Amino acid sequence: MVRNLASGFFESAERFPERPALAVGNENISYQSLRQEVARIGATIQSVGDHQSGVVALLAHRSKTAYAGVLGILAAGKGYAPLNPKFPLDRTLRMLTLSGSSILIAGAESSANLPNLLSTASGSLVVILPDCDVAPAWSKELPKHRFLPAGQMSSGRNLSFSPELASAAIAYLLFTSGSTGQPKGVAIHHSNVQPYVKYVSDRYSVNEEDRLSQEFDLTFDLSVHDMFVCWERGACLFSVPEKSVMMPAKFIRDHQLTMWFSVPSVVGVLEKMRLLNPGSFPSLRHSLFCGEPLPAKYAALWQKAAVNSTVENLYGPTEATIAITHLHWDPGRHEKEYLNGVVPIGWPFAGQMCRIVDEEKRTVATGESGELCLAGSQVTNGYWNDPDKTRERFVQLPGCDGTTWYRTGDLVKQDAEGCIHYLGRIDHQIKVRGYRIELQEIEAVLRRVCGTEQVVAVGWPVRNGLAEGIIAFVSRNEAVDENVVLAECRESLPEYMIPRRIYLRSEFPLNANGKTDRQVLIRHLDAEEGQLQETAVLRGSAR
Repeated sequence: MVRNLASGFFESAERFPERPALAVGNENISYQSLRQEVARIGATIQSVGDHQSGVVALLAHRSKTAYAGVLGILAAGKGYAPLNPKFPLDRTLRMLTLSGSSILIAGAESSANLPNLLSTASGSLVVILPDCDVAPAWSKELPKHRFLPAGQMSSGRNLSFSPELASAAIAYLLFTSGSTGQPKGVAIHHSNVQPYVKYVSDRYSVNEEDRLSQEFDLTFDLSVHDMFVCWERGACLFSVPEKSVMMPAKFIRDHQLTMWFSVPSVVGVLEKMRLLNPGSFPSLRHSLFCGEPLPAKYAALWQKAAVNSTVENLYGPTEATIAITHLHWDPGRHEKEYLNGVVPIGWPFAGQMCRIVDEEKRTVATGESGELCLAGSQVTNGYWNDPDKTRERFVQLPGCDGTTWYRTGDLVKQDAEGCIHYLGRIDHQIKVRGYRIELQEIEAVLRRVCGTEQVVAVGWPVRNGLAEGIIAFVSRNEAVDENVVLAECRESLPEYMIPRRIYLRSEFPLNANGKTDRQVLIRHLDAEEGQLQETAVLRGSAR
């Protein structure tokens, strides 16, 4: 048996019923009030009586229903599969289908896209609508689905909450970018996430007086930290409005946040906008960065702005539950002392394990580079309904007595003190604004749209070690309309995966192995500041 991830929230609601649990929009919601909504949603899920699927889908974003939905699903003994109303319909439909869920909770913010999603969904769904008093009129046109508006939801008094669940119970199911062109499901169990919540809550001494940021979309696993580290200790979660996500300086000050968690790119934006002044954030006592490499320059700038705060770099793929290594920033060290100007990812959390291996899965010597492999209680046991991909990435290493290790695909090396330094990717995966992106997924869409196999996507420009966007190259005989291509990409890909520009090339440079040399393409972009003089920008065949 394992502790239910929602248990911390319910315990805090008992201890601090009148304290604020959530600040979203202009509303401050107490633990008691939020618990009531959580209980209604949880009891309604249980009343449906679906015992086949362990997962409930949630289509909501930065709203009371979004957060109550997460907790309500967990309270019902199910795992939550978050869907973003702002994602393209096709991508959301794939995720919903892959989840296997027969229950969908939809917030008011999803109302514009919900009819189209439900009309194209293959199976029958029970659709819970906490924000609607009655079912919308268009629901009559979709008789295969059952709609439960607020007026038909169960009383929270009927909730049967189990503080302990079977060790194999799923807490959440997320979909990351996949190299096949399809989202890849990662199921995280309560037994994976509970060690993280306890370790982090203890490390940063989180308490009921803390005010935590909630920067990340629910489809991004770092949001799990935001919510459950907060509610575990009775603190208040402040949902950062969409307009402030990349420029949160005023939000931090206005709400006197004490704990900050974001991708490092936020620092770069604030610096560019001259909003990162010394002493800007005196209320912060802990500042955490994760999701992409942290330039030492950014750590130093943030430390000066948050003078009373510790600054830490966290690292971890979704498969290893939020983060699994950390390094405490030492302001006494000059940024030039760090390899490539990037803050190391540090050491594993207590109880978690890492190994650095070569192509034969043999452990490399100290100081040599290799692929980082991870093991421990935080590491999940495979991909959602994908045994082939699971066998590829979850492996046995020589001399490890049957322990299963996750191959991260990250290139690292370890110094004499055991500190791990991040060097890059061994494949073509990148991160943009903290989102993990398989460039092959973008290329799969471009091949379909452009009618050619000769396409390449690269992260560009790269500043301070971080990719700011995507540039694509296409090789084909006839020109295609760039605007049309990008419009069709938006039908399948979220905004952060849409190429900024598309360039036409007669042929691609090849490396010694006969493969497309992406680095040559990137060097051309850097040399010409984005203007490839020998090729024409795809402005359309009409030109």
